[in-house]
Amino acid sequence: MSQDTKVAAELRTSFGKGFARRLRAAGQIPAVIYGHGTDPVHVALPGHQVGLLIRRANALLELDIEGKSQLALVKDVQKDPVHQIIEHIDLLVVKKGEKVQVELPVVVVGEPFAGTVANLDATTLTVEVEATHIPENVEVDVEGLEDGAHVVAGDVKLPKGATLVADPELLVVAVYVPTVEVEETETDEAEEGEEAAEAAPAAEEAAE
Repeated sequence: MSQDTKVAAELRTSFGKGFARRLRAAGQIPAVIYGHGTDPVHVALPGHQVGLLIRRANALLELDIEGKSQLALVKDVQKDPVHQIIEHIDLLVVKKGEKVQVELPVVVVGEPFAGTVANLDATTLTVEVEATHIPENVEVDVEGLEDGAHVVAGDVKLPKGATLVADPELLVVAVYVPTVEVEETETDEAEEGEEAAEAAPAAEEAAE
């Protein structure tokens, strides 16, 4: 484990929204650790350090809880919908060598055939990996793919050690020729035709 992922966690015995607000005001984040049949453990984490660590999907933390080391995987981060302040974090107990299911972000690389675009339908893929070797993402290569090409989950080359859990038929990327401009032109022409048709009776009345 990297020294950067070592986090000092303080046990907490007080709960409630008021206490959580005071924790956040003091630069800490309330969190709960659970899993492996153990009772949930409520802790307070250093806000700035953890805020930086969880920018990476599926962050793995090495917690120091009163001198006891515990590996924990970030499973859920609750944020204020308006201010985006981290309100609470759920952590899953993991052990070295253990495999876990995680959702890896999908990254499109390469350029499809000229005149086409690659649309990302699935932004993440669920895979099973070793807890201490979680890849940052899954890359989908669309280099040279032509109009109508589809990439499903079963076609994606996964990082070493990863096993696909998602449906192999899940559509990940679709390549197509954009038609937005054509549709807009057709719509404009139709609107112009309607305006002309509406104006015709008025012109005839004026002539009379």
